Amino acid sequence: MSERSNQSVRGTRSFRALLRHVLHLQEPPRRTALAFAVGVFIAFSPAYGLHTALVALCTWLFGLNFIALLTGMLINNPWTIIPILGATYWTGAFVLGRTDTPTFDWHDLSFSGIYDQILPYAGPFMLGGLILSVLGTLISYPAAYFFIVKYRSESSASSAKPLPPSDSVG
Repeated sequence: MSERSNQSVRGTRSFRALLRHVLHLQEPPRRTALAFAVGVFIAFSPAYGLHTALVALCTWLFGLNFIALLTGMLINNPWTIIPILGATYWTGAFVLGRTDTPTFDWHDLSFSGIYDQILPYAGPFMLGGLILSVLGTLISYPAAYFFIVKYRSESSASSAKPLPPSDSVG
């Protein structure tokens, strides 16, 4: 197996282990689902570079479970960041009625040149991020709640030990 394939398998295993940990949290399903949904909100928010800090802040401010928040936030990861960035801009541009395609002049890479080129797209990007954050939260809360309740009920049913056979005969 190649090194890249090994890393992918390890990454998949670690994400599954994180999900398994979230499903076994000893707190009410509504609270775990809420923490996951807030993590999804953070994942789609346009505050790139601050996502982990926002998870820590929400853990501290609201007392939400760090693992559940982190799991929701990890929807935005190296494999999904490009589609999320594209969907974020496209959503904002669609709502604002903009049809122009973002372009970039690679000849002026000064700070002011980059700033001047990116600034016109900041509004649609911020608006799209907010819209996708809210939609992601509204979808992820009931989905997370459903899966947590279902998993815990299946887990408790399968872990229930059968009664021993009766000692009396007849």
